[in-house]
Amino acid sequence: MLRALTEYQKGFKKIGVIGNYTREENLHLTLAFVGEYGNPDEVLDALEQVEFEPFEIRLDGVGNFGDLLWAGVSGEEKLAVVARRLRHELAEAGIPFDKKKFRPHVTLIRKASYRTGQKLPKEPLRAEGMTVKRISLMKSERGKNGMVYTEIGAVECE
Repeated sequence: MLRALTEYQKGFKKIGVIGNYTREENLHLTLAFVGEYGNPDEVLDALEQVEFEPFEIRLDGVGNFGDLLWAGVSGEEKLAVVARRLRHELAEAGIPFDKKKFRPHVTLIRKASYRTGQKLPKEPLRAEGMTVKRISLMKSERGKNGMVYTEIGAVECE
């Protein structure tokens, strides 16, 4: 999936799309955005309550939220169930999180703008897939070269 995503980003560059490209090591799918919460151990405790079995996800088209370009992700219904369970556990623990509707996607470019009239690469995004066996709690910090994501902890499937 990473290779397909980074190759697709190269297609945007070839047609003159400029913006803040997500670096390969930062490409991720967010199940729940917690933001600035002072106790990551409490978030990990909630994450550990989410039981799941391995499941498949696939890249599924591209789109945008304004000037943010993304790759869609499908995972039958299992991906949505895991996101719902996590959000439930966060709410039960009193941990605030962004309550926007879950729309599974991987951000490819922020603040995208086009030098040409073409908006998407001509080639479709390859529907590559992977098996999900773990979920991570990530910390994001703005560094001098953009965002840096660090894993704080993770849970493995049963």
